[in-house]
Amino acid sequence: MTLHIETHGSGPIPLVMLHGWAMHGGIFAPLVDALRDRCTMHLVDLPGHGFSRNCGLSLQPTACARAIADVTPSAIWLGWSLGGLIALQAALDVPAQVRGLAMLCATPRFVSDSDWPQGRDPALVHRLASDLETDYHATIERFLALEVMGSPDPRAELRKLRAEVFARGEPDLRVLQEGIRVLDGTDLRADLPRLQADRSWWSAGRLDRLVHPSAMEWSAQASDGEFHLIAHAGHAPFLSHAQAVAQALLPWLETHA
Repeated sequence: MTLHIETHGSGPIPLVMLHGWAMHGGIFAPLVDALRDRCTMHLVDLPGHGFSRNCGLSLQPTACARAIADVTPSAIWLGWSLGGLIALQAALDVPAQVRGLAMLCATPRFVSDSDWPQGRDPALVHRLASDLETDYHATIERFLALEVMGSPDPRAELRKLRAEVFARGEPDLRVLQEGIRVLDGTDLRADLPRLQADRSWWSAGRLDRLVHPSAMEWSAQASDGEFHLIAHAGHAPFLSHAQAVAQALLPWLETHA
């Protein structure tokens, strides 16, 4: 049941970092290097992912957020993609542990509906769920391709993601399926006003084709948070534009640490 958490950096700002679906904490390496002098970073391998592959904890945001909060110090939480949903849930449920919330290419609702056209087509998520049953590796490959859409150098970014995705072993199929259900069924939009004013930071890649920047800008306004747009980045700006992300993030971190 143990979560794998690595600590990097020696700075005075505590930062818990949560990765996206099928990945692991090691994916943040370029951003860790950019922040290590100002932050002490706790990189979590989410349940079923990376070195937490055999952890039996649920990926459901409420349970997962509380489990992480129980074993990490009070800190600012940064969540990318699926990790953003868990970080947001933690900020809502255990605010004493979450000093501030940094959302990187992440929104309170992933899929679209009649009043949320900014989300992804639910058919895409349902297709991923179905394909996981029949072709595990090809499904992950398709999702990686979606993540690099819009990147200024999609081939190079895809190579990085491919190299990382299985670097700590294959993620658990059960938890990948659970993650798809989280993406499909989680909707925290109505809870955004509960976030403390000015305690959230939202950063989008302008070229992101998986999480639309307009959805993040709307979320920042709904939570009275701060919004940044990384001009030439896609869904994984910490890979292609780590310095730009750090430059946008650090002033906010310094203010809220």
